[in-house]
Amino acid sequence: MADARLEGYRQSIDNIDAALVYLLAERFKVTKAVGVYKAEAGLPPADPGREGEQIARLRALAQSAQLDPDFSEAFLRFIIDEVIRHHERVQGE
Repeated sequence: MADARLEGYRQSIDNIDAALVYLLAERFKVTKAVGVYKAEAGLPPADPGREGEQIARLRALAQSAQLDPDFSEAFLRFIIDEVIRHHERVQGE
């Protein structure tokens, strides 16, 4: 059985994980709307310029937050790739 201190840490981790899930859900709701808009406007599913700006911005934020910028970039790249996949699917409908 874990002690009370460990349980407290784990509860905080669980709360943060829940917040991350809800934040990702909100982000994907918005990017879904962007995908529909792009399809209606005849815009491409990917925007490499915007992606580059976002990655640079997130790397700087990560560094100021003392988080590994390479990790933050990999995490954002995973999300961006999933968003683009969704946008491509919307355009194919």
